[in-house]
Amino acid sequence: MPKKFEPEMKSRALRMFAEALPDHPSKTEAAKHVGGLLGISPETLRTWVRREEIDAGLAPGITSEAEIEIRRLKRENAELRKANEILKAASVFFAKELDRPTTR
Repeated sequence: MPKKFEPEMKSRALRMFAEALPDHPSKTEAAKHVGGLLGISPETLRTWVRREEIDAGLAPGITSEAEIEIRRLKRENAELRKANEILKAASVFFAKELDRPTTR
C-alpha cells in the first residue's frame, strides 16, 4: 500500500528539488539526491515534480483538478446508468402488467 506523506513534507521536498536542480546534471540525479536526504523514493519525488509541472501548465497532461472532475463525472455516469437499467426493468414489468387480461 502506498505510503501517505504530509502536504508539508511534499512541499518541502519539491522546494528542495527545485533548489538542487541547478547543482545536478539531470532531474533524475536531483531526485536521487533529495530523495536520499529526505528518505523518499526518487520515483515518488519525480512523480510529484511531474504533477506540479502539469498543474502549473509547464508540461502537457491533465491537471489535478480536471482529473478529480473526470473521476466525479465517471462515478455520476455509472450511477445514472444503473438508474436507467432499473427504470428500463420497471417499464418492462409495468408494460407486461398492462398487457395481461384482467379476470373479473
